[in-house]
Amino acid sequence: MSANRSFVLTIAGFDPSGGAGILADAKTFEQHHVYGFAVNTGNTIQTENEFFEMQWTDLNFVLRSLEMLFKKYSIKAVKIGIVPSLDYLKEIVFTVKRLSPKTKIVWDTILKSTTEFDFISIKNQAFLIEILKEIDLITPNYDEILQLSSEEINAETIAENLSEYCAVLLKGGHNPDEIGVDYLYLENEIFRLAAKNASVFEKHGSGCVLSSGITANIALEQDLKTACTNAKKYTETYLQSNQTKLGYHYA
Repeated sequence: MSANRSFVLTIAGFDPSGGAGILADAKTFEQHHVYGFAVNTGNTIQTENEFFEMQWTDLNFVLRSLEMLFKKYSIKAVKIGIVPSLDYLKEIVFTVKRLSPKTKIVWDTILKSTTEFDFISIKNQAFLIEILKEIDLITPNYDEILQLSSEEINAETIAENLSEYCAVLLKGGHNPDEIGVDYLYLENEIFRLAAKNASVFEKHGSGCVLSSGITANIALEQDLKTACTNAKKYTETYLQSNQTKLGYHYA
């Protein structure tokens, strides 16, 4: 099965509208010509405009799914989406690394939905750092990264500090000074990733598309800068696909 495609995995929530979560990730994986697996962290009742309810998947069920997948398949990269707690996240991350130490992990730091439903609260900075040391890249926006630090400092300083533990792609969609400009923080380097086209339309799940695109590109053995740059281009095409909040996927 899929002998010529790299295997990737999304561990995220199910959005019945298909704009976000594992459905959006699967669409993105397919367009990047990688073979995608999915483990569901929770079911939602939502549309692209409203969020009504969340039911989390039992952690042991998730971990058993991971055991089964990694036992049979050589998965090159994993994207993690919504989780209910840092404890839940840690169990997933450490299980992946135990089963497959070379697998790369991208955490899309979704702390709340675009309709303001809270998923996870960061209260223990030391515990967060312990987890980040096992992750390869996180993809917070300007609002999210402020919640990833216990210090009251600016987003750029937080990103630089966190890059000591893992790479940080600071997304610029919520930055009023440079809308659409992302910054990739590596341990000793910072790269500016500018938007190619300003005429885009807001989309439900654009962060999911970006992070799963990066995950796919990592599985295709692109370095982090190239993976992020190419995923950003793909996401911009997604944002330009129509004027509604539910976008179309094009390679």
